[in-house]
Amino acid sequence: MHREGIDDNNVLPEDILCDFCGKAAWANDVACIEGHQGSIVCGNCLSVAYSELVLAGAGAPTEEKCRMCLEHREEPVWQGAIDPIASICRRCTKQSSAALNKSKKWDWSKPIES
Repeated sequence: MHREGIDDNNVLPEDILCDFCGKAAWANDVACIEGHQGSIVCGNCLSVAYSELVLAGAGAPTEEKCRMCLEHREEPVWQGAIDPIASICRRCTKQSSAALNKSKKWDWSKPIES
C-alpha cells in the first residue's frame, strides 16, 4: 500500500506501507518483507498472522486473493485491520516468516507456542 499523495514518478521507501496495518513503512526500523506488486507485510502483522494461522490453526477462507502472492487458495487466511482489507494466506505467512526469521538485517523471530 502506498502513502496518500505520493509522487508516482518518485516513490520513496517511506511511501510504502504495510498492506495489513497501514502503519509500518518500508523505511522504518520495523522488519518488513515484500510480496508481489509492491505489497509488504510488517513483522508485527506477520507475527499475528503466524500465531493465528500456523500456531492456532485459526483463520477463515475467503474469496479474496492473498495480497502477497496474488493467488486465491482454499485455505484459511489472516485479514488485516485496514480498508480495503488485505488477506495473507497460510503459505505466504509460512514462507515470509521463514525468510524474515533467517534475515541478518532484522531481529525478528517466528512466534512460538506458549
